[in-house]
Amino acid sequence: MRIQRLSVEDALRSLRSDPQGLSSTEALRRLEEYGLNLVQEIRGRSLAFRFLAQFTHFFALILWVAAALAFVAERNQPGGGMATLGYAILGVILVNGAFSFWQEYRAERAIAALRRMLPQHAKALRDGKLTDIPAVQLVPGDVLLLEEGDVVPADCRLIDGAGIRVNAAALTGESVALSRVAAPSDNDDLIRAANVLLAGTSLVGGQGRALAFATGMHTEFGKIAGLTQTVQEPPTPLQLEIGRLSRLVAIISTALGVVFFAIGQALGLPFWANLTFAIGIIVANVPEGLLPTVTLALAAGAQRMARRNALVRHLPSVEALGAVTVICTDKTGTLTTNRMTVRRLYLSGRFLDDGREIARAMPEASPERRLFEAARLCHDLKTVQRDGRTQVVGDPMEAALVESAALVVPDVDDGGRLDEIPFDADRKRLAVVQRTSTGAVLYVKGALETVLPLCRQVVQGTGTTVLTRELREQIGAAQGTMAHSGLRVLAFAYRPVAEPYERDALESDLILSGLVGLEDPPRPEVPDAIRRCREAGIKVIMITGDHPSTAVAIGREIGLLGSAEPLVYRGEELRRVSNTQLQLALDAPEIVFARVDPDQKMRIVQVLKRKGAIVAATGDGVNDAPALRQADVGIAMGLTGTEVAREAADIVLADDNFASIVNAVEEGRTVFANIRKFLTYILTSNVPELIPYLAFVLLRIPLALTIVQILAVDLGTDLLPALALGAERPDPQVMRQPPRLRTRRLLDAGLLTRAYLFLGLLEGAAAMTTFFFVLTRGGWSYGQQLAPDDPLYLQATTATLSAIIVAQIANVFLCRSETRSTFRLGILTNPLILGGILGEVLLILAIVYLPAGHRVFGTAPIPAAAWLVAAACAVGMFGLEEVRKAVLRRRTPA
Repeated sequence: MRIQRLSVEDALRSLRSDPQGLSSTEALRRLEEYGLNLVQEIRGRSLAFRFLAQFTHFFALILWVAAALAFVAERNQPGGGMATLGYAILGVILVNGAFSFWQEYRAERAIAALRRMLPQHAKALRDGKLTDIPAVQLVPGDVLLLEEGDVVPADCRLIDGAGIRVNAAALTGESVALSRVAAPSDNDDLIRAANVLLAGTSLVGGQGRALAFATGMHTEFGKIAGLTQTVQEPPTPLQLEIGRLSRLVAIISTALGVVFFAIGQALGLPFWANLTFAIGIIVANVPEGLLPTVTLALAAGAQRMARRNALVRHLPSVEALGAVTVICTDKTGTLTTNRMTVRRLYLSGRFLDDGREIARAMPEASPERRLFEAARLCHDLKTVQRDGRTQVVGDPMEAALVESAALVVPDVDDGGRLDEIPFDADRKRLAVVQRTSTGAVLYVKGALETVLPLCRQVVQGTGTTVLTRELREQIGAAQGTMAHSGLRVLAFAYRPVAEPYERDALESDLILSGLVGLEDPPRPEVPDAIRRCREAGIKVIMITGDHPSTAVAIGREIGLLGSAEPLVYRGEELRRVSNTQLQLALDAPEIVFARVDPDQKMRIVQVLKRKGAIVAATGDGVNDAPALRQADVGIAMGLTGTEVAREAADIVLADDNFASIVNAVEEGRTVFANIRKFLTYILTSNVPELIPYLAFVLLRIPLALTIVQILAVDLGTDLLPALALGAERPDPQVMRQPPRLRTRRLLDAGLLTRAYLFLGLLEGAAAMTTFFFVLTRGGWSYGQQLAPDDPLYLQATTATLSAIIVAQIANVFLCRSETRSTFRLGILTNPLILGGILGEVLLILAIVYLPAGHRVFGTAPIPAAAWLVAAACAVGMFGLEEVRKAVLRRRTPA
């Protein structure tokens, strides 16, 4: 039988223990049998393996092959610059892999975080004596002494205790302290059984003894740890797209290389010369700068997110967040402040949203004042000194009552506490006797159903009146109204006490002061964030461990729920439905999940993904960690969230503000658009790099661009402007558009057509025009062979390289938008582009005019006329692209 259903005696008997605990010998034997009370780490991929993975993904493999081919070509035709290219590609692989590993490195620290949450020591009865032992040495059957402020070290069955309340928000998601009693429970759900204390929760009130029945990985805490570790992180949409792009690049490059090798063989070119040029074609089509550019663009996006309070732990999640279609959000600490506050009062037959309204006109001796005095004095809070600071320890709800009451009655007549009848789950109330200047006063606080039957009178204005049946019904209706609004309602009562008094008769003939409604209020920015999500086509689903009525009330307050009867699923209902039924239920426009367990939250995420959704899951508790790992993007709270949740997440909100998620989505959408921009920019330059090889083979003319000069473009001049494109500001309309479809590709037919068949061909024409201009100006005629070190040949290839750079300067402005005119965007709206162009110009000038540039890149100074030809071609390219955009806008107006 489940231990929560057993009596105390039967529970002890089932674990072969007794109220005096275990003997030291038996505890040692059990420790050997059950192991240490630790959350064990499931063996995963080693650190070395994860490091190597950065160098063995498909695109990296393409670069490895390209480097190997370059070294093969150099071996058979030395002096062609292929070795330099090979070493440069290796450098790209190594630098990018190391940077990616550093950015993405997050060894499974969730386990260390789980360990840190558990206490280091525990007070257990061994050999009949109270002993302070390391918490890792606890075993099933140990009897523990727990008191206010303690963190529970193992799953325990309460044996005895008084006034025990626990904060279980990290495991259950509930925002209020829960009562715990020793009596048997008929609840089969161990997490919610009223006589069970779970590892990782903390006592906010009372003290007692408890029987440990599960330790280590067998605790609910450990089960969540195991679930968190075994969940495999899915690839992000960007990772899938990079994989697809890698395959496409490999196919195109290899196909072109094979085709032109065959053409060269047919034309009778020498085998090794032909192979070298085939390799050149392959390498010219591989965008070596793509990986570092994507990585650095994601890092730049992560920095922008950080400025908007979203800290990125996993780089690909930057872009993944922009593709999100559903946000599964926790309530406590995410939509709400995770801090109980007084929201409403019922006093003298009327509702008040601010007690200070009545306090201003309240006489010093007014009975209405008793409500606030009771809130100030009737509590179990304690003040302790920790790390040199004074801290209040106890139930957050009581702390909220004291804080709010202090605003109304800053000075209270407190002569000291004479007596106390503690809170417990059966009584559902707390009573204290306080000495005042006018005598002893009994203050009572608790659930209305337990306080109201003890009352004979009720406060009405400046006096009191008899509690008639009609008044009782009015008070009950008021309590119902407040509870329906999602408030936790407490009743307050009092009566003067003549000393000496009979303790058993204290709680009688009470005067009801009024009702107080508390809530964990929504964050003020959340309603606007919900609205923006709706405009952006993102569905928000609340998943909470809290009560359904509380969840619905908060949902209505923040604008998440607008219909009269939204679909509300409880955890027990969720257990009874199949995945197919759940998948259909998730089509509801408004749906809330309440009283949900950790595995159920993860299941919801899995079913949403099966529907084709890209899911972001938010949370702050230990119970949220598995779902955070399973989601496409896991988002944890940085301030109030547990370390476990933060370590399991991809993104951490530094301000715990749901609105920051929306800002991060905006940045994520912008990152995808920006990657398409610099992808267009990078791929465009591949065409003028490829055309010289085609012309060399097909037209039998000198090679217009060398391998090393290709390298100067791909890993030199193109890099800074491409990164500047990655820093483009969000489009003002980006959050008024629906999320992109899963079928929307990073590299689609439209981008390829624009980059290769329009902009690329225009750049290729500009490069070859400048090449032939310098050749013919120098007296070259068709069919004439030029030596690699011929000054005219060096000038001509340098002119080709320079023309590509000049065209790319124009191209960087053109790539800022697929449809909008550069003049509408503004030349100066992205200063980074101007900085990138300046760096590009300085680099090409150094390559063209400095001796070091001549030695490394095989260049020579070119005349001013060559620059003018290149500039004229770039202006023509700019104009033609602006015409194309204008035609496209006319066909598809915004």
